Amino acid sequence: MKIYLVRHGETGWNRIHKLQGQSDIELNDVGRELAEVTAEGLKDIDFGLIYSSPLNRAYETALILRRDRQQEILTDKRLLEINFGEGEGGPIPRRDEVTSNPIYNFEFDMDNYIPPKGGETFEEIFERTAEFWDEEIMPLEGKYENILIVGHGCMNRTILNRILNRPLDEFWKIKLDNCAVSVIEVKDGRASIEDEGRLYYSRTDERFKPLPGGPEIYG
Repeated sequence: MKIYLVRHGETGWNRIHKLQGQSDIELNDVGRELAEVTAEGLKDIDFGLIYSSPLNRAYETALILRRDRQQEILTDKRLLEINFGEGEGGPIPRRDEVTSNPIYNFEFDMDNYIPPKGGETFEEIFERTAEFWDEEIMPLEGKYENILIVGHGCMNRTILNRILNRPLDEFWKIKLDNCAVSVIEVKDGRASIEDEGRLYYSRTDERFKPLPGGPEIYG
C-alpha cells in the first residue's frame, strides 16, 4: 500500500509569511495552480481513498487533486495543522530574530517550545496524528493500493518524522514546500518513506517563485 501525503497549495498568508495554524485561510490563485500542476503529476494513480484536513486550504487542494475521480473526500480533525492559539496571524520566526519572536523556539529550539495561549505542543500534535495513522491508515493494508492524504506543513512532518524515528531537534530537516508530495510505503505492517517532498513544479518558474525575504522554513 502506498500513501501519498501532500501539503496544501499556497495561501495568501503563506505568501506574506504569516502563521496560519488552524486559521481557515483559503488557497490563493498560485496555490490553485500549484495544485493543478500536482494533480497532473498524479493523474495516473488510482486512489482508493482520499483524506483531508477539514481546513479549506487542504480540502480545496484535495478537490483539485481528485480531478474526475469519484471518491468521497473524508475529513478528519486529527489532520488539522498545529494550533498556534493567540500566535496565529503573527509572523513566522526567522533565525536572525534570536528570541524576539514569541514562537522562535517552534522552529529553532523545538525541545523548549512553549505554545502561545490556546496553542498545541509538539507532543499533542504528534499524539493525534499518530492516533490517526495507527487507527485509520495502518489497518487498510491489503484493502487499498493507493491512498491520498492532504494536510499541512507541520502536521505532515509529524507523520514523516515518526516513521523516520527522528529526534525533535531534527524535525525541520524535511523540506515541504506547498503541494510537496511524500510517498510512504506500508508493507507487512511496517511503514517506510519512498519519496520525500517531491514537487511537480519548479521554484524557478516565474509563476511559483516565493517572495524574497521570507523565513528559512515554511511551517
